[in-house]
Amino acid sequence: MPTLHIKRVYERPSPEDGVRILVDRLWPRGLTKEAAALDYWCKDIAPSPELRKWFDHREDRFDEFRRRYRLELKSNPSLPEFRKLAKPGKATLLYAAHDAKVNHAVVLAEYIQALKAKAPPKRRSVRKS
Repeated sequence: MPTLHIKRVYERPSPEDGVRILVDRLWPRGLTKEAAALDYWCKDIAPSPELRKWFDHREDRFDEFRRRYRLELKSNPSLPEFRKLAKPGKATLLYAAHDAKVNHAVVLAEYIQALKAKAPPKRRSVRKS
């Protein structure tokens, strides 16, 4: 199954990125809209301000952050629309955090891919002759 890519928003855009989606609630410091080269900014899919502040990008809190953020995602009304944009293999989730492994984009990508894996296969119509 193709993966959903994640990338720091400060890295140079590339054709392999596909649809570029910023998933941070706050605009990245010092970055112009032109340099970001975004297709979408989905700030409503980001963790709540309370969860973001509690987490504070502390590695020792990441497992609990992952659990709490997944709960937020489960009830997030923006999720269905976001899933239409964030197609594995065709999209890159962009984030501003310094740590490539301890950030919400990692959790979001895992969550979206897990939903895709659980989805029932699409039925194909069979033509009768």
